[in-house]
Amino acid sequence: MTDLAAFAREKGVKYFMISYTDLFGGQRAKLVPAQAIAGMAEDGAGFAGFATWLDMTPAHADMLAVPDPETVIQLPWKPEVAWVAANCIMEGQEVDQAPRNVLRKLVTKAAEQGLRVKTGIEAEFFLLTPEGTQISDPFDTAEKPCYDQQAVMRRYDVIAEICDYMLEMGWGPYQNDHEDANGQFEMNWDFDDALVTADRHSFFKFMVKSVAEKHGLKATFMPKPIEGLTGNGCHAHISVWDLDGTTNAFVDNDAELGLSAKGRTFLGGIMKHATAMAAITNPTVNSYKRINALRTVSGATWAPNTVTWTGNNRTHMVRVPGPGRFELRLPDGAANPYLLQAVIIAAGLSGLETDADPGPRHDIDMYAEGHTIKGAPRLPLNMLDAIRALDADADLKSMLGEAFARAFITLKRKEWDSFVSHFSHWERDHTLDI
Repeated sequence: MTDLAAFAREKGVKYFMISYTDLFGGQRAKLVPAQAIAGMAEDGAGFAGFATWLDMTPAHADMLAVPDPETVIQLPWKPEVAWVAANCIMEGQEVDQAPRNVLRKLVTKAAEQGLRVKTGIEAEFFLLTPEGTQISDPFDTAEKPCYDQQAVMRRYDVIAEICDYMLEMGWGPYQNDHEDANGQFEMNWDFDDALVTADRHSFFKFMVKSVAEKHGLKATFMPKPIEGLTGNGCHAHISVWDLDGTTNAFVDNDAELGLSAKGRTFLGGIMKHATAMAAITNPTVNSYKRINALRTVSGATWAPNTVTWTGNNRTHMVRVPGPGRFELRLPDGAANPYLLQAVIIAAGLSGLETDADPGPRHDIDMYAEGHTIKGAPRLPLNMLDAIRALDADADLKSMLGEAFARAFITLKRKEWDSFVSHFSHWERDHTLDI
């Protein structure tokens, strides 16, 4: 196990950021001098959970964030600081609602069944002006800007710096591109165990925002930051392996699309719980501006609105692009890195336990012909519908943990209440003269 104090001495680290992610995906940290890290590594850094998005009160005891030394990353853009993911403890017990703890328990549950879930994610983001109101590149105006080589080169300094850091950290980045919206980018790195992917996803968001700020820009993973443009997705590629990570349990070259019976039932769990999963994969009011969007400037939203699956076809919620894996296209940029992985594993394990059938495969263009499919569930129209779907899904809540589900639903209902109590310009524009 990595000794953080020794790590600091060897690498010249002066400070550690002991970091955890709250229920809403907020990244919280304390900056700890290297001289104090030995004690913090043992006992954790103290936080008031109520002060962040956790379902706690001011009367709760101190919450201790105990660093996981194996996750330590020296900040490539500020080497005197190191970031380390932490597990949340209160009065000697793991905090059941803390997202990283939720994921760790599900990773253990999968391992007890001899399974090792591996995932990769495609994190999309916009580079905006510092105030966040418009895209940062005034020349990025093409009707179909996807893969625009001039536009990506105009932001070369930002994209290359982030990619260089991923190379330095050994993440195996393999492609970067300008995405389907003006001002939007995507960067990809190698898939790995679900917890590793979640930690890297969390750090990636921190890194992208930090590097953008360094260049005088604002990066956002908001699902739909610019009206009329394609939103920020966070597609997840999923496969399940044996415990030593050498045999892909989803591969069967003799089966339909090369997806094994185990892969089909795991997918069946995803399909079965999709509407409830949306509360976690699409966790904000703004999320439903993406998955229920009107036609965008580029001609397609690239987001699903119906629970369907297919082969190599990007208009469905799930596609199977090749043997042994599938892509879940539902999540968006607001998804909590840890809860995203947790809900995938929870739904998949539920599918395996119940021998869930994913239903018929459809190969049509859902954007043009989706109305011809009868009986496929629609995804929620708004955050409240998604919260209600999660609350009604007893099996998924049990898989995720009742304490977590109760806390998440409680806080999300309060967020919805805050949204609907907000007085908007739309109301004045449409109601003032009635």
